Amino acid sequence: MAFFASSVMTALIDQPVRYDLAESTCPPLRLGDLGDPRTLAEVELGYGTSLGEGELRSLIAADIGVDPAAVLVTVGAIEAMFLLAQATCGPGDEAVLTTPCFPPVRAVPEALGARVVAVPLAFDEGYRMPLDRMAEALSPSTRLVSLASPQNPSGIRFAEPELKALIDLVAERAPRAKVLIDETYRASTFGDAPIPSSAATSGPQVVTCSSLSKAHGAAGLRVGWLTATDAELFEQLRQAKFHTTIACSTVDERLAAQVLRQQDRILAPRALRLGQALGALERWAEDQPLELLRPDGGALCVVRLAAEHFPDGDAVAAFYRRLARHEVRVAPGSWFGEDDRVFRLGFGHLPAADFTEALDRLAAALAIVP
Repeated sequence: MAFFASSVMTALIDQPVRYDLAESTCPPLRLGDLGDPRTLAEVELGYGTSLGEGELRSLIAADIGVDPAAVLVTVGAIEAMFLLAQATCGPGDEAVLTTPCFPPVRAVPEALGARVVAVPLAFDEGYRMPLDRMAEALSPSTRLVSLASPQNPSGIRFAEPELKALIDLVAERAPRAKVLIDETYRASTFGDAPIPSSAATSGPQVVTCSSLSKAHGAAGLRVGWLTATDAELFEQLRQAKFHTTIACSTVDERLAAQVLRQQDRILAPRALRLGQALGALERWAEDQPLELLRPDGGALCVVRLAAEHFPDGDAVAAFYRRLARHEVRVAPGSWFGEDDRVFRLGFGHLPAADFTEALDRLAAALAIVP
């Protein structure tokens, strides 16, 4: 299932569609947005360091609230996930994760031979933390606990008390486990809402990861990072990075530092735009045969087709066929381990006029034809 979902999700970058509501990012930055491109003329095209460029690590650390010595620059957040799974999971080990989730979160531990224990989050419960079910899933064999906040695909953020309760629970029931908190959407806020604090300082068993791909619109740089305040674990992860990708691109790291130096200027208009788009989406959804779960952050949310209008799999499949004819794409729930009555809808990527048109076309696909 996870391999199938990952394979299908490659359509997001490999198969363009006219109105893409499956996309989960803000609009991409352009090189010229960062200043004079000629500043790259001085960049040497040799190897960088396994740790990552010093200024970049300092900028990340200052934003998160940790020492730069706890920051490892990675090739996107996905490399951070891979490195931690590789360090913690093997045959006989267990990885506990919440679903729905980004498919590689499940696929990588499985590929390493670990037993994956999935704890489903529920649409009807607002995708909140099910501590009772997490407690049942944890065991002395658990080596990795993985979750995202805000989540992909729902955009729901776990509150600090929820995360603290989970971390305490892991320490009690799975003391050898590391807790990975994917914070890729942390900096995606709405309107003038402040950026929430990172969980990176929550304890030595906690590892966080993030990137410039989503909130900042710089997915093409392929720059992410992880934080690990456990010095021994950090060195293990650094060594693993060295033996795989060696180092990140020096050009990408230089540009990433330029993004973070201008973070406030870059993020503020995006937050305003996301707030406006979410408001328009919520007003549109009021008259549609679906339920929308309001996200806490990110450029994405989940909606669920109303059961009275889409009572079975045939009706749901017919909806997706109509949607394709209208040249619109959403991300079906099966991509993330959810039912296909639920789908991810991105509201931050398309320009306002295209977003309105995409919603009109989505409404047409939702209309039930006798």
